[in-house]
Amino acid sequence: MNNTLTSLVAVDWGTSSLRGARLDAAGQVLEERSFDRGIMTVPPGGFATVFEACFADWRGAEGSLCLVSGMAGSRQGWIEAPYCACPAGFDEVAAKLVWITDAPAGWRIAVVPGLSCEHPASTPGASGGVPDVMRGEEVQIFGAMRLTGLRDGLFVLPGTHSKWATVQDGRITGFRSFMTGEVFALLRQHSILSKTVAADAPFDEAAFAQGVAQAQGNAGLLHHAFSARTLSLLGRMDAGPLASYLSGLVIGEELRAQTLVPGAEVVLIGSTALTHRYTLALATHAVPTRTLGAEATWAGLAALAAVL
Repeated sequence: MNNTLTSLVAVDWGTSSLRGARLDAAGQVLEERSFDRGIMTVPPGGFATVFEACFADWRGAEGSLCLVSGMAGSRQGWIEAPYCACPAGFDEVAAKLVWITDAPAGWRIAVVPGLSCEHPASTPGASGGVPDVMRGEEVQIFGAMRLTGLRDGLFVLPGTHSKWATVQDGRITGFRSFMTGEVFALLRQHSILSKTVAADAPFDEAAFAQGVAQAQGNAGLLHHAFSARTLSLLGRMDAGPLASYLSGLVIGEELRAQTLVPGAEVVLIGSTALTHRYTLALATHAVPTRTLGAEATWAGLAALAAVL
């Protein structure tokens, strides 16, 4: 890292959780911690206190540098960090870090800004485009680039709001967000389908594959989702597999919106359970995958610290 400090405290502060890692000068993880202290649990003006309670013993004798990614940079977070517009790489994002003025003594703390991009109007003649944003995922993509050595490619981050990001020459040129995880949760827990879907059932690969295949039809999710009800009503699928079938429908719908190239690798970044499902779904399109997990966040924050 291009600073006089010998270590970095990397923090991913999201809506529902707080994760941190202590890294050495080479970016290797020395220790990790996780807390149920997402930004929604922090009272106004309380971020410095919560941070100190969680990480005070990681502060070095000569002071420590901390980079924070995620929703801590939102309007509801510690300090608002305005989005950095795409295309953006390490240098552009590092230049827009927002430094915390009320950081606890002995800390230099900065919040990563997140990224924005603009999508053109969907139909010719329509007025204006549509913006898109991410917070935290940009750090994971930077980390994936560092860990894989890739400077070009398609990076996919499954989750509540999945992201599909294009990287060219080491810079994120654009991305699209999909409310796949949120829609799945709404359908499974709060729609009529909740009466027939066993939400806690183990993953059923065959039912999931059936859902992915069904989603490739042209009728769209609003039609296909109803099949999760009719398959149950007519006794063609039990409640357990139906959860996996519904998951396949929503992920399959997400894939249907992409221009996938058979044989062109996609980098998946996320939890093991989710990246496994996307790997299976992408395999039906003959698209190979490479997967990364939490290590991408720490590698991305270390890479940003290296250009300070």
